[in-house]
Amino acid sequence: MYVSIQELATYLGVTEDYIVEQIQLGHIKAVFDGKQFLLNKEQFSWHKEQLDIKRKQLLMELEEPLPEDWDAKDED
Repeated sequence: MYVSIQELATYLGVTEDYIVEQIQLGHIKAVFDGKQFLLNKEQFSWHKEQLDIKRKQLLMELEEPLPEDWDAKDED
């Protein structure tokens, strides 16, 4: 199933500019139909899973409480 840049950006949770930049760099393969670039959505399923895992890890790190007493004495 082919999707537009906007649809892919929404699916992956990234900006359209990022997708366009990756196409220009040759990191993402796209087909130009005369009006717009079309991308195969199935090729991004693994990337979507990895992005979701990374986002969950970052949220867990942000929610982790800081130690109550952090003593930063300079021993020099």
